[in-house]
Amino acid sequence: MGRSRYQVVDKRLPHFVTCTVLHWIPVFTRPETVEIVLDSLRFLQSEGLIVFGYVILENHIHMVVQSDDLARDMARFKQFTAKQCLALLQQKQVKTLLDQFAFYKKAHKSERNFQFWQEGYHPEWVQNDAMMRQKLEYIHQNPVKRGYVDLAEHWRYSSARNYAGQPSLLDVVRDW
Repeated sequence: MGRSRYQVVDKRLPHFVTCTVLHWIPVFTRPETVEIVLDSLRFLQSEGLIVFGYVILENHIHMVVQSDDLARDMARFKQFTAKQCLALLQQKQVKTLLDQFAFYKKAHKSERNFQFWQEGYHPEWVQNDAMMRQKLEYIHQNPVKRGYVDLAEHWRYSSARNYAGQPSLLDVVRDW
């Protein structure tokens, strides 16, 4: 395995992570698929995952998270969400997306018909308060920079609402 600058440095510390849907396929465009992501995060929070910030866009997710075993929790997150999202797409017979998940699947993943997520989650250690603020700002401004909303807290699927003191879809820890 080659060296990567992306690795969990210290499991007791927060990390900025990114999960990207295979080939940037836009799958989180419906509330049902986003709810799968939120349900998974809520479950993992009940098991000890700490979420400091997040944003869910149509084809990727950014988070600042901390866990006793971040690699395990990210694997659980990706496995559950992939299985549930693919089952939903099959149930709704969304052939176009399913064909893409089958076509772009890595050749070595021969034990399955589809691949949902790109490999890895690119953990970057959040080293200090300044970096935490920078990562949260990046996360929250992502929908604004894409032109989806004028203000970060207008994006439903983001912790920007938590930090603005508004009702949100997922609880986050704001004390870091």
